[in-house]
Amino acid sequence: MNKTVKDILTLTLSTLLTTFLIWLPHFLTITNFYGLNFTEGFNTIYRNFDGIEYIIIAKSFYNPEAIATLPQSLSASYYAAHFPLYSLLILLFTPFLGFLKSMLFVTLISTIGSVIAFYFLLKDFKLTSQPLFLSLLFLILPARWLIVHSVGSSEPTFILLTILSVYYLMKFEQSDFIHLKLKNPPKKNSYIFYSGFYGLLALLTRPPGILLGISFGIYILWKMLKEKVSLNQFFKQLKIYYPLLLIPLGLVLIFTWYHFTYNDFFAYFHSGDNIHLTFPPFQVFNIAQPWVGDIWLEDIIYIYILGFLGGLTLLKQKLYPIGFFVLSFFIASILVAHRDISRYTLPAFPFLLIAYEKVLTSKEFKIVLLIVALGIYLYSQNYILQNTAPFPNPNLFN
Repeated sequence: MNKTVKDILTLTLSTLLTTFLIWLPHFLTITNFYGLNFTEGFNTIYRNFDGIEYIIIAKSFYNPEAIATLPQSLSASYYAAHFPLYSLLILLFTPFLGFLKSMLFVTLISTIGSVIAFYFLLKDFKLTSQPLFLSLLFLILPARWLIVHSVGSSEPTFILLTILSVYYLMKFEQSDFIHLKLKNPPKKNSYIFYSGFYGLLALLTRPPGILLGISFGIYILWKMLKEKVSLNQFFKQLKIYYPLLLIPLGLVLIFTWYHFTYNDFFAYFHSGDNIHLTFPPFQVFNIAQPWVGDIWLEDIIYIYILGFLGGLTLLKQKLYPIGFFVLSFFIASILVAHRDISRYTLPAFPFLLIAYEKVLTSKEFKIVLLIVALGIYLYSQNYILQNTAPFPNPNLFN
């Protein structure tokens, strides 16, 4: 068994173990662990936001009449803010597992895929001397990621597809320079097609997928300007990247679906208090914003600092596609007025691990990680216990 296969098995087993450790006190219905009460049992995992909302979409296909028959109190238009791919994947496994278990199964498989895809990104582009350790670290950092990949959520699927889209764009850019030296050069458009295809699937999973298309477009324009190509050559080179147009095509597909279900092509923008983009930026520091309501927000400052500094560091390291994506994501994030900025910025965090790779693989950081590991675990459990949807019996959705 070669090292790569061993590493993949290690990452798979580590993902299963990490998830099991999060689920364990809920299985055991422990009454007191560090003051935390798990007596509701595994229903807490099932009830965590936003899993059941995606089950409702899987059951209804956004049909308002079908949504009205389900045990929930939200308007049908609310669900237009939740894109469909995660729900469709839940539906795919429902005949074998039921809706609730299928929801967690898709999350778990997507998490395993995310970690393995991240490992190959690190390994194939030689972004670290310790790809296995950095990939294992990705399982628990940021701590908010540990939470969402342990409950029903669309982020693991989205992050998996985002990493794959970035990976194949970088493969394509690499082939631009080395393909003439290869005995069997790859077809020039194969990598860029995969990048566009996975970007399309990412957008079909979550609305921020459009930031992939935007950041890739900025990167391509920057690259052309930097190389000072002629106008004629500019358009010739631009044609090579046409498969990336699959990404914005995803919006057209979803909005067309909404046209037939809601009779409203722009139903996403009419979904109520779901779109938290505001202007001017930094409205997250306005206590009057409905999804803020807090003054204890200093952690968000640190998230912004780490994000922007990481994006600029990636550009300095000449990892341009990644750097432009991270910066695009964080520029968008300063327009979000929501207390949970750590969740909104999750898709950029795998790439921030690359930016801070030298610190994160150091002996000193590994000592720090041992010190705070229990804190990460307790933070996750405390959050999961409180982040439950108002459905006392989740089995109603099975």
